Amino acid sequence: MIPARIAVLASLMLTPGVLAQHGEPSGAATKDGVREPGAMEDGFEADEKTPFLLHERHLHTHNRPHATVAPDGTRFFTTRDSSVTLPLPGEEDAFVFAIFGDRTGGPDLGINVLADAVRDVNLVEPDLVMTVGDMIDGYNQTAQWMTEMGEFKTVMNGLLCPWFPVAGNHDIYWRGEGKPEGEHEAEYEMHFGPLWYSFMHKGCHFIALYTDEGNQETGEKSISKPESQNMTEEQKAFLAQALERGKDATHQFVFVHHPRWLGNNYGSDWNDNVHPLLVEAGNVRAVFAGHIHRMRHDFGPQGNDGIEYVTLATVGGGQSHQVPQAGWLHQYHLVTVRPGQIAMTAYPVGAAMNVREITGDMADSLARQARRGVEVDGVVAFGAQGGARGEVALTLENTTDRQLQVEVAPSSRDNRWLVRPDHVHAVLEPGEKQEFAFLVGRPAESADEFLDRLSFAVDADYLGQTARYALPTREVEAPVDLTSLLGSQRPGANMALDFDGVDDAILIPSAVASFEQGPFTVECWFNARNYEGRRGLLTKTQGSEYGFFVSNGVLGFSNHLGGDYRNNRVNGSIKTDTWHHVAAVYDGNATRMYLDGELVSSEGVDNTWKRTTNDLPLIVGADPDGSGNPMSFFEGAIDEVRLSSTARYLGESFTPQRRLSADGDTVALYTFDRAMGPYVLDVSGHGNHARRVGSPKAVDAR
Repeated sequence: MIPARIAVLASLMLTPGVLAQHGEPSGAATKDGVREPGAMEDGFEADEKTPFLLHERHLHTHNRPHATVAPDGTRFFTTRDSSVTLPLPGEEDAFVFAIFGDRTGGPDLGINVLADAVRDVNLVEPDLVMTVGDMIDGYNQTAQWMTEMGEFKTVMNGLLCPWFPVAGNHDIYWRGEGKPEGEHEAEYEMHFGPLWYSFMHKGCHFIALYTDEGNQETGEKSISKPESQNMTEEQKAFLAQALERGKDATHQFVFVHHPRWLGNNYGSDWNDNVHPLLVEAGNVRAVFAGHIHRMRHDFGPQGNDGIEYVTLATVGGGQSHQVPQAGWLHQYHLVTVRPGQIAMTAYPVGAAMNVREITGDMADSLARQARRGVEVDGVVAFGAQGGARGEVALTLENTTDRQLQVEVAPSSRDNRWLVRPDHVHAVLEPGEKQEFAFLVGRPAESADEFLDRLSFAVDADYLGQTARYALPTREVEAPVDLTSLLGSQRPGANMALDFDGVDDAILIPSAVASFEQGPFTVECWFNARNYEGRRGLLTKTQGSEYGFFVSNGVLGFSNHLGGDYRNNRVNGSIKTDTWHHVAAVYDGNATRMYLDGELVSSEGVDNTWKRTTNDLPLIVGADPDGSGNPMSFFEGAIDEVRLSSTARYLGESFTPQRRLSADGDTVALYTFDRAMGPYVLDVSGHGNHARRVGSPKAVDAR
């Protein structure tokens, strides 16, 4: 729905620069309170065996602590007496410039990604923006070329700072009849500027080169033939003059389209003839290119000789997003330049946030919208033959002061769900409420163990004044009616669920197991393989409610009454690899625990005590944490879980039924006799179906 949603990855800051820190690093050499720009830490010497970061040439190109000066009365003021010295940053010139990668080779909407990058960079306000070519799709004739050129320049002219182009093959190559000499070179120079040039800024020299001159003998332009990727003598002479003009610059930067140093179809001209010129200049710090639509950092053919080669990814160009965090993404570079070093950082397009736009009222409004639920109406009813059909309607209201762009789309790992339409888009005006209706079905005989729930993903973007703000995706599950499937609730085989002790559990909704402070009975059959450690069997505890535990082989039931747990315990009676029936009964005066039909513990309670409640699920096969997620998992089989709103067992003993049945006091009964994907059928007839977590497996209960 929204390309920026993919691009905005807050954690995706690639090649981060080192931040300046308070104070001096241990051993840093200073003079009159000022750190020397070339000072080494104690214990290091700059010799040929020292890593490259310690050589003076590389100290100019890589990040190191910034020079600081001691505070004095002219720049630092306080009315407090403190022994701490806060060194001040040096006042030498520093500036930031941005670099944009390829715009072309992608969908037409890529121009919107470029516009997002312009918006981002305007928030930073660098001194200037450089491009590395392929600004337009090109490969066409004059009329279409002019249209694309105008579109690109219109967007780029929205920058608050100057921008400087570099020509790429898409900007120059001609397709069709009437190809002129040089193809689109003349039009490029008429509308974008010279094919090569250089300029000075704050003591630094910027050089833009042209990597599509073509074959020097035939004039053929090709990105796949090395003979078309050699620098002409004319441009080489310019480069030599430019490097000489910049010989006293603090840094020189070079910008091209093709990363010729990578070899392949580029031949060896750059590495053999161009790179040595850059090295000889002595102050070329970095060369920037595009074309390959991915980001990468390299050093020259001679290894680490102080020149960094950086290839940018895209700003709207064709992008596979193969591994975004490794450089396949829409991004731009920000380069911070200081006299002694440069820092480079890549930012995903759309990651910049407009501080002035995010007012308290706006942020609070979006928070309220994010908390606001999505109304759901309708139900998908399963039939006796295992098919399903129904209509589900979701209603969303825009409570903000600006438009919301909304997309609602069905989602499931089970591709047998049939949903029409397959997605819906809408723009909601402030205060508008809109319903999104979907027809849902699935074929017969598909209510099986491979069934998975159907949900709807609701995405909404707040359209701010300068940017869109994505609200968290809401997953809304489609309500289902499983009533018609209960006719096959007790097949001949008696099945149980086997829990792996790692992540398997069944979650019963809290409202089903609340019992409204009245009497209750909870019971089940279980067959454990392992009792070691903390093991939840049938629990709703978390400083409240009740639950069975079989931790370290000790059967216990806890009931939180009168502000504290009232505990029933029995030691040494439960065995592994043996089926046991367990029941807990609360009648208002006592909590009784039965094991295999025998009363094993009874604890009297004050009938005025109230049970401390919570909104967590009752979990079969584990214990809930504070968020209702299962922990302390049971390992073994569980069967016949029944919840009753009565004190079902009153005497000293009874004969437990191996297959429980539902009656008028049954709230829910889970027999596990039918595999239904994520759904665990309540066969009591009340429709209190539970949810499967992990992958507990159906096994024979004998």
